[in-house]
Amino acid sequence: MSVLDDIMIDLSIVLGSAEVPIRQMLKMSRGAMIPLDCGQDDPSLVYVNGELVAKGRILVDGDQMSLEISDLVKKSRN
Repeated sequence: MSVLDDIMIDLSIVLGSAEVPIRQMLKMSRGAMIPLDCGQDDPSLVYVNGELVAKGRILVDGDQMSLEISDLVKKSRN
């Protein structure tokens, strides 16, 4: 067992985002659509602990979804 096995990270895969007024959110019902700020062919973004680390595309195979990493994001030097 590796020392790293028990370390938890926060991993987020972002398809897109939207700004929606709270009054609009409160009016939404099941099945409501929220338009995102991206297109179908735009990459999804992969964040680890809040920092962008990679870009990729979502793959769907039946009821399984996965992410194919296409680019690693180089860390900017401050």
